[in-house]
Amino acid sequence: MQYNEKNTRRDYDKGGISRHDLNSNPFQQMAQWMDAAKQANSLDATAMTLATVDETGQPSARVVLLKHFNDQGFCWYTNYASRKGQQLEKNPKAALSFYWRELSRQVQIEGTVKKLSAAEADEYFHSRPLDSQISAAVSHQSQPVDSRQTMEQKAEQLKAQYKDQVPRPETWGGYLLAPHYFEFWQGRPNRLHDRFVYLLQDGVWKIQRLQP
Repeated sequence: MQYNEKNTRRDYDKGGISRHDLNSNPFQQMAQWMDAAKQANSLDATAMTLATVDETGQPSARVVLLKHFNDQGFCWYTNYASRKGQQLEKNPKAALSFYWRELSRQVQIEGTVKKLSAAEADEYFHSRPLDSQISAAVSHQSQPVDSRQTMEQKAEQLKAQYKDQVPRPETWGGYLLAPHYFEFWQGRPNRLHDRFVYLLQDGVWKIQRLQP
């Protein structure tokens, strides 16, 4: 089989960015771009690709949802026993990638990862809808299962047991990625795109334009 996409292309016409446009704080710059994506009605504006690496050096990537961020880092929640959780346990370095098609923009972020506190995990877990709590509690994420029916039966049993909220599983919680690298990309016509990186050097963010 051969699937040819060599002639699939589009032009980028959403304008450009200059050094003058950028906030000196990459977290503030990220907040501005995230707000713009939401205002542009970008579907799943908080969706981000999370890339991790296992002990053999094999990378893997999947899309997760950003839940909150501040000047300390970017946070998401998952099962610690999942594939990504196991990889982060052995190699606490990861990369995030955001793409907003409506604005022809993407952001890449690299850094080190640590777990959030149990209190933070409890707070977010119990803010979720009850059905989401149940799904998280019954799923041994990334582990084999004989059928969907098995999972649904476990969910129904748990739903009958808990009416308001479910105890958070000890294997479920949050992560924070503390960045040392940001790259902001703005698509431009004729593929002469704008790229700016923020590098953390001696506690200070340095900004540099890159060639596309």
